[in-house]
Amino acid sequence: MTEVNAPVTMSDVARAAGVSTATVSRVVNGHYGVSARTSAQVRSAIERLGYESSLVATSLRRSRTNVLGLVTHSFQSYTAEVLKGVMKALSRSGFDLIIYANSDLYGSYSEGWEQRHLTRLSGTLTDGCIVVTPWGEVQSRTPVVAIDPARHSTAPSVTADNLAGATAAVEHLLGLGHRRIGFIAGRSNLAAAWSREEGYRTALTGAGVPVDLTLIGRGDFNPESASPLARALLQRADRPTAIFAASDGMALKVLEVAKELGISVPGDLSVVGFDNIPESALTEPGLTTVDQSMYQLGYEAARMLKSLVTGEWEGPRQVVLPTRLVVRGSTAPPKSTTRS
Repeated sequence: MTEVNAPVTMSDVARAAGVSTATVSRVVNGHYGVSARTSAQVRSAIERLGYESSLVATSLRRSRTNVLGLVTHSFQSYTAEVLKGVMKALSRSGFDLIIYANSDLYGSYSEGWEQRHLTRLSGTLTDGCIVVTPWGEVQSRTPVVAIDPARHSTAPSVTADNLAGATAAVEHLLGLGHRRIGFIAGRSNLAAAWSREEGYRTALTGAGVPVDLTLIGRGDFNPESASPLARALLQRADRPTAIFAASDGMALKVLEVAKELGISVPGDLSVVGFDNIPESALTEPGLTTVDQSMYQLGYEAARMLKSLVTGEWEGPRQVVLPTRLVVRGSTAPPKSTTRS
């Protein structure tokens, strides 16, 4: 039978350091009146014994917990890259991080998920939260920074220049000679989805190509939502010669469907995604995509949140990061286009 050790208490620390429990309390809570030598003894005992004060109890005694939250609907490649940036920004900052995610990726629990999580975390466990792609406007007693906010959101946010990125993606296809370009859109209540569709339309209009509404499929960034949309586009008699998907996850599904239907990429079909998740470089052929620096999104969001919590933020409430087109093997001129 495995023996379970009892948690280390403040009294245990006091005995090990040879001081009173009140002295340990003053050191833990950062109060004055303890000599440097005694404080060092207490901290040494804390480290030796592995004592950790309760976050909830600490929050009741202090104005801050020095803990930040990251709230996300699901963990996929996008979120993992964002998290790397958040962790880098918090390294040696004195802030810890709590991660809170849904247990149901796309089920009935989805509606209002971010607000439920924020209510549980804000004010007691955390000093502030980063919310990744919230479905609606978020409210909290503590600072909140949204990564890819909802449409019309006024919350502090960090996002990529989705309009410029999508425009560049479609201009790349137009430059190769494509004129029938399908588009698989993202979730309609996200600002990013609207901007990416606007970029698609802007590029076509700028090239004098009419926007064909029958070539636009309504996805929701869930990769599985792209499969029937891609199949519908690719089984048309007048199928598009290229498809731009509003996320890499959906673009990878387009590649899968094309392979199932015996459609060669890029010989018969060019495909472009958006995100530049690690998997986009590993598929065959490699996926042409728009890099929105997910790592940097996380880094800047954490940097903003830290400063909002400490009252030091002086920058804009909405930060927009640049994007860049990454050309790989999934795009080529259509077969009907000849080049000298």
